[in-house]
Parts: sequence; structure tokens; C-alpha cells
Amino acid sequence: MELPVHTPSMPLALAGMKVVDCSQVLAGPFCTMLLADMGADVIKIERPLRGDDTRHMGPPFVGGESAAFLAMNRNKRSVALNFKHERGIEAVRRLAADADVVIENYRAGTMERLGLGYGEFSRMNPSLIYCSISGFGRTGPYSQRAGYDLIAQGMSGLMSITGLPDSPPVKVGVPMADLNAGMFATYGILAAYIHKLKTGQGQYVEVSLLEAALAYMVWESGIYFTTGAVSGPLGSAHRLSAPYQSLKTKRGYINVGAPNDANWERLARALGRDDLLLDERFADNAGRMANRSELELELERTLVERDVEDWLELLESAGVPAGPVLDMAQVWSNEQVKARGMDVVLDHPSAGAVHHIGHAAKLYGTPGRFERAAPTLGQHTGEALEQAGYSRAEIEELRSLGAAG
Repeated sequence: MELPVHTPSMPLALAGMKVVDCSQVLAGPFCTMLLADMGADVIKIERPLRGDDTRHMGPPFVGGESAAFLAMNRNKRSVALNFKHERGIEAVRRLAADADVVIENYRAGTMERLGLGYGEFSRMNPSLIYCSISGFGRTGPYSQRAGYDLIAQGMSGLMSITGLPDSPPVKVGVPMADLNAGMFATYGILAAYIHKLKTGQGQYVEVSLLEAALAYMVWESGIYFTTGAVSGPLGSAHRLSAPYQSLKTKRGYINVGAPNDANWERLARALGRDDLLLDERFADNAGRMANRSELELELERTLVERDVEDWLELLESAGVPAGPVLDMAQVWSNEQVKARGMDVVLDHPSAGAVHHIGHAAKLYGTPGRFERAAPTLGQHTGEALEQAGYSRAEIEELRSLGAAG
């Protein structure tokens, strides 16, 4: 089957959805990027002069643009409005008057103080879906605290199970709480949008970084609820099955997945270690888990005789799931990644050719789009305000007052 490629004649799944995006940095922009990729018209509200904080995160900077900003804001339009000016706030209201979604990630109470909270918008636009992303949620004793990915990873338990046994706390390599919050926001917005299409009713959607990280602690929470045992870090090993981890070879590491008896038997035979199948310590998964350290030593005693590439070829032919541990350069030169169209290039007016990560969800009837790179600051201010009913003279007045950029 060929990969889907969007053409102008093909529909977009979210065509017609209008999103006013008052979020910045990562969780909110990741959410709105996913919506924009599927066809939503995302109007990104930014501060005049400075814009989204990620415009200044780096290095690296490409053509004056931050790589971090370019990565998160494709397919969007940028409108520069000043929240410290009443006319700027009024412009946001007018943009949201016919919007399907408003999304924000300010500290609890900020949007309400500006007159841009859900209550104000829902009275103006009852069918609006309003999504708030915060560190800890809008209720509870921590509702007024600022939250960051690192804080949420620590408080959710993620850092307590990441790393090697007896190592200092280790953060997950990517901003997992932020990204999960963006993904859960997308999930919540789409569920609310389906309800809106059925009933015409909008609603409030709320996501917190803490809960977005905690939601992924499925096995560790289940173990604690059932037994009271507190899980710790296991390196690359699996919580419930063995062998399922990175193992040392002659040069480099290989990931081996043999979490059931059938794959375990294939692995042992592929390594020429039939003796392990007769070892009572490794007779079943419970035994392999209880004796994981000894099992790792036995497997690596054989694996260090050859390189990763040799073992990958041998294990694949034996039907044993295995894979290399790749760095970024190796990932983007990998034949499977290339074949799946995951390296997408868009032209940016100052940064030139910008590489983007392709769509992880591939829709074959309404495929996602890659139409434009991240916008320059305020690139679409006039265009979007005209669509909201402003005359050109009114837009120039907003600019002269400092309410728009």
C-alpha cells in the first residue's frame, strides 16, 4: 500500500475547524500543530516584538529563527496581539467569536483576569470548545503553582523509575509530560468536537502536565495498587518480562525482545545457547525475571562475540524481535524511517529548507498536510483580522496604538 499524500483535491479531516491558539512553548503548540496538520485553521496569538518564548530558545538558530519554534509551529498562522492593551484583548475576542476551539496554557486565573476566560467566551460563543493546559490543573491545593515538564516528571513518579538502579534521579530524555499534555489536549478537543458536531454544544476541556505524565504510569501503579510494592529504575529492562532489554555486543548495544516462551526459545537457539533452555533458573518468565542479572550475564557472554549488525541479521532470520540503538544521525538515515516518509521538508522565508518529523497517524482517506513552515512573527495579523471583520484602517490603528504587531 502506498503512503497517503495530500493533494488539493483531497479533503482534510479537520477542514473548517478554526482554532485560536493562545498557548506557547510546547504542550499547547504541540496540540495545535497536530490539529493544523489535519486541516484545522490555527491562528497562533503571539506577543508583538517577542512572540512565543520558543522563538528565543536555542541554539541552534536558522536564518534568525529558533529550531525549537520551527519544529512546533508548521501549518499555523501568526497574529501578533498585545494582551496588555484592551484593544488587543478585544481583537482576540473577535477572532474567537466564530472559532471552534480556543486553547491556552497560562497560570490559573490569568485568562479570567484578562476577560478571556471560558465564561466570557462561552457566553459569546456557546458552541466553543475551550481547552486549558496547566501544570497541576485548575482545582486542588496546587492549582496556583507554576508547572514545568521537569516538575511533572518528578511528581508523577516517572523519574523514580527512569535510569539505572541506584542512580540519581533521571528525567525521561524527551519532555514527556509536556508532549503527553499536548496529546491528551488533542484527544480531549477532538472528543469534544465530535460532541459539538452532534449537539451544537461546546464545553471546557482541561489537561495538566502532572496528570498527563501520571496517566502513563500504568504498570507501576497497577503493581503498587495490587501489592504495595514501589517500583524502581531498571535501565532498559522490562517491568514484567525478561529478556526484554538492551544487551552488550562486541561493539555497541542491541535491543532484544523475547518476553514470551516462544521468543525466548528462538533467542536461545539463535545464540547457540540451547543449554539455557535446560537451566531451571530460566524455565519460565517468572524464573527469568527473578534471575534477570544472571540471565543478562549469560546472554552477553555470547553476544560480545559479534557486532550488532551480525546479530541483527541472525536474529531476524530466526524470528526474534531485535533492533539497534540509534542516535539522531542514524535515525534519519534509516531505511525504514525514509520509506515511511517521516522526513518532510518545508520552505521557510528566512530559514530556508526546514526538515520536519512526518505524521505518526497516517489517514488514507483524508491524509494530513504539510503546506507551510512555521510563520514569522505576526505574518498573518492583517489577514486574520480582516477575516474577523476589521477594516484596513482599523488594523493600522491597532498597530499604531501598540495593540497589534
